[in-house]
Amino acid sequence: MTRAAETSAPRTEALGRGWQWAIVGAITLVAAILRLTQIGKVPPDPFYDAAVRSMTLSWHNFFFGAFEPGASVSIDKPPVDLWLQVASVKLLGFTSTTLKLPEALAGIASVPLLYEAVRRLWSATAGIAAAASLAILPIEVITARSDTMDAVMMALLVLALLLIARAIETGRIVWLLGGAAALGIAFDVKLLESLVAVPGLFVLAALGMPGTVGRRAAQLAAAGAVYVVVALAWLTATLLVPAHDRPYAIGSTNGSAWNAAFVFNGKDRISGKSVEPQGTVYEPGHVYPTRTQAERDHIPIIPPSATRLLARIGPLSGQRLGMEILIGLILGIPALLLGIRGPPAGETPPEGGHEPGEPTVPLRTRRAAAAGIAVWMLVGLVLFSHMARLHPRYVEGFTPAVAALLGIGLAWATAPRGRLRLAALAVAMVVTVYYAERLLYGTEAVWAVVLAGALAALAAALLARRARSARARGALGAATLVAALVAVLAVGVKTDVRAIRDNISAAGFVGQIPGEEQSRLSSYLRTHNHGARYELATQSATSIGSLIVKDAEPVVVLTTYNARVYTSVGKLKRMIAAGQVRYAYLNTTCGRKAASVNAACSAPSQWIRAHGTDVSAEAGLRHGVLWLLPGAKP
Repeated sequence: MTRAAETSAPRTEALGRGWQWAIVGAITLVAAILRLTQIGKVPPDPFYDAAVRSMTLSWHNFFFGAFEPGASVSIDKPPVDLWLQVASVKLLGFTSTTLKLPEALAGIASVPLLYEAVRRLWSATAGIAAAASLAILPIEVITARSDTMDAVMMALLVLALLLIARAIETGRIVWLLGGAAALGIAFDVKLLESLVAVPGLFVLAALGMPGTVGRRAAQLAAAGAVYVVVALAWLTATLLVPAHDRPYAIGSTNGSAWNAAFVFNGKDRISGKSVEPQGTVYEPGHVYPTRTQAERDHIPIIPPSATRLLARIGPLSGQRLGMEILIGLILGIPALLLGIRGPPAGETPPEGGHEPGEPTVPLRTRRAAAAGIAVWMLVGLVLFSHMARLHPRYVEGFTPAVAALLGIGLAWATAPRGRLRLAALAVAMVVTVYYAERLLYGTEAVWAVVLAGALAALAAALLARRARSARARGALGAATLVAALVAVLAVGVKTDVRAIRDNISAAGFVGQIPGEEQSRLSSYLRTHNHGARYELATQSATSIGSLIVKDAEPVVVLTTYNARVYTSVGKLKRMIAAGQVRYAYLNTTCGRKAASVNAACSAPSQWIRAHGTDVSAEAGLRHGVLWLLPGAKP
């Protein structure tokens, strides 16, 4: 061992693998508590929950991801994640908790998976710090507590990272193909959102796999083929079913699941042309209320800009994501750059090539990891900073890279070795304290924890450099890491606790009917539908989700997104004449603004209002909501 290696003792490695996994187990337990506590109280997502309800009724509905029990239309994505939710509700009952359980378990599982991946690519210390960062990261906690599919997709990305790391370590292509398959399944879960990780993971594999250039090229080509086959498997399988038996994919322009996947969920979302319902849009110059944290959280995401992800307000504020991004960049960039350097001429590298005493990670692996994580981060930062229509849950496409970069940076900066590390740690702690004060809006107790953690980290780092024994240096190095984690993650913990207390969700609540209105609507239809096949006709596929969840009855969808007519007036007349449908639910009115994309202004909705009978008062509803269809018998 060189003199440099003797200057500091190992931190996590001195504990042995058993103790390392004990620490990771404790971190995973924290992740489980944050993701499972009061999960049943988090508001559901009626759009996807309606599909889950419908999918439990038949194998046809299950395969296609039918939105309503009659399978006239399907959701706008492959239903792979919803298959997990169907399994959950079939085994444990249809409840708010069981709907979210697959997402929560995926978020929990991603924590030890990320540790193992980073350990193999960099060091155990970095792996533990990365696992802690992901366990606490508020945007991930909130997303994993919601019944959307983003947390499952994120866990698959971490699994792909681990499998590729294993492929690099062993040189066996089977692990690489497994990583490609995991990426393909991630595409089947959340489509183009998963592609954020692909360039970085490709670079990781291309630079890290052993062998000649030709051999690596062949391996990557094989992995690419596996990825394409798995990613397109469900979309291709839908083409094997006759067109008249395939539901119309919501969001598409022609009913095709391929169109919904690559147009509606692809270029239209990136360009901002997607017509998916969303909350209010941020208005520059508008004065938003900021007296309470809840008011600040409900301010819309700011417009695209280089500092969008570091904003102090909104659902993607620094409290939820920006803090880890900022400190990760400050510490992670020098850690990656210095971690890929070889030793000076004539000097033997310390064990591990990075942190003395840790198992050897080949320099080639470190360089591949540095390049891969850097590319993953860069793609995520650029895309989500400039994407026109951005939901907070979309950033799950690069949260593993954020946590990995922060973990590597903290492990590097808190090692008791070298002045540059101490200087970087000092800068990071000053920024942490300042940024936390800006984010917390006078929450003195949490800010005091941040300040205490920062001061403790700097004090421990200074003492470590003066300690004479290797044991003392190792203990003080570990204390530095723990204190720095406390400083950086304290804001996140506070945000997690508030998210649990306030039942914050990442879902969009598309199709949520107010509770009392839904109860009265359902009760009236049960007693007045006279055996009609369809419970009612709805002006939009996005307006009726919670009623489908409640009653599990087929509905007639008049329009899909962008007021695109799915059931024409002529077809509706035929269904009425056949006694298949008697009522229509029209929950919005046609105004002059954006009339061409307003479902209430569509031809069937206008025809119903012109010729139908308003029975809303009879059902105890507000005026103009429930209509007896023209030609239907009272």
